[in-house]
Amino acid sequence: MPNLEHPAYPAATLLHLESLVPCRESQVSMLLSIFGERQQFSFPSIFIYGHTSSGKTYVMQTLLNTLQLPHVFVNCVEYFTSRLLLEEILIQLQSYSSETEQTSHVPCDTFNDFVRLFKQAVASRELEDQTLYVVLDRAEQLREMEVNILPGFLRLQELTDRNVTVVLLSEIVWELFRPSTGCFEPFTLYFPDYSIGHLQKILSQNHPPEYSADFYAAYINILLGVFYMVCRDLKELQHLAALNFSKYCEPVVRGEANERDTRKLWKNIEPHLKKAMQTVYLREISSSQWERLQRDDGEPGQLKGLSAHTHMELPYYSKFLLIAAYLASYNPVRTDKRFFLKHHGKIRKTNFMKKHEKTSNHLLGPKPFPLDRLLAILYSIVDIRVAPTANIFSQITSLVTLQLLSMVGHNDQLDGPRYKCTVSLDFIRAIAR
Repeated sequence: MPNLEHPAYPAATLLHLESLVPCRESQVSMLLSIFGERQQFSFPSIFIYGHTSSGKTYVMQTLLNTLQLPHVFVNCVEYFTSRLLLEEILIQLQSYSSETEQTSHVPCDTFNDFVRLFKQAVASRELEDQTLYVVLDRAEQLREMEVNILPGFLRLQELTDRNVTVVLLSEIVWELFRPSTGCFEPFTLYFPDYSIGHLQKILSQNHPPEYSADFYAAYINILLGVFYMVCRDLKELQHLAALNFSKYCEPVVRGEANERDTRKLWKNIEPHLKKAMQTVYLREISSSQWERLQRDDGEPGQLKGLSAHTHMELPYYSKFLLIAAYLASYNPVRTDKRFFLKHHGKIRKTNFMKKHEKTSNHLLGPKPFPLDRLLAILYSIVDIRVAPTANIFSQITSLVTLQLLSMVGHNDQLDGPRYKCTVSLDFIRAIAR
């Protein structure tokens, strides 16, 4: 039984729409109820919010295109000023008017001009008889524009006296939008994150025709078992699924296993999925380069181009400052004398040291340290004499700006600033080389 029902649209169209938006049937059903029939006035403004890759943009585009509803779709990041945004809406509106054959640039400096030109553009018969939808994607950018832009869009139906609905798509909640002076409250609709079952169902739909659906579903199950805890972005998971599927199929292609031999397939793909864990969300190499590296069976540490942030170019003393900060964060203060003094004398091992000697400081995380200790370690590990000049202190500030160091506490501390090293051991090893 279909989940989507509406008297204004054919059942076959709704069934096709339902197949295009899996796991979002309840949200689409709510939107259809709000939209009503084509000629009816809908809610003046709708605010749809949810995390990244929760289907907001895709569902709205698919819904409007499948039902062939007149709409304008604008990305507020691409059109980042009010003038660019308003002019783009008017240009797209001209394509719906049969009177204007080709779109022409219409200057629009203020929202008053936009309302006047909007009325003229919607005066055509094609747009008078049905609701026009103005969809603003990445709507959080509207907060950076003039103060009258957001309230104006929320009341566009009232200002223009036309059958128009404004839909705002955002990743943040409405409470962060609401102006202090107040405004018309839109209808809010939340798109929750996809669950692991939803991701399994959506990703399994893209199986190649040469393999069975069960075989590809088993691969997606393995992929989600590895990546779901660190990545729930549908787009990123689709990229990872397409990138590693050929490696998963290798035993089947070579005849070493059949499609149901899950154990052999898992043992073959496991090391490559672990390598891919290092590059989640990173695009430091292309997909073809990654496939070439997989064929060469390179180790993660030998992959050229991966984790390029470990090869960051820093000034000469900044490298030593970063190494000194790492040593200060992960070594106890009581070990400084033993590590950084040539003639430190005998160090008596206490019961305390024996009890904790097996505990790795890397498991405990970085500890804060004062500026004096950082400079003392720096003077010890640099071969030449270093004077505490303004250049050294400015480089420490630059490391904090780059988020390689973090300042603990406030700037107005009387006992001097305290810092903490935020980089990993692999990063320090690359710098130390």
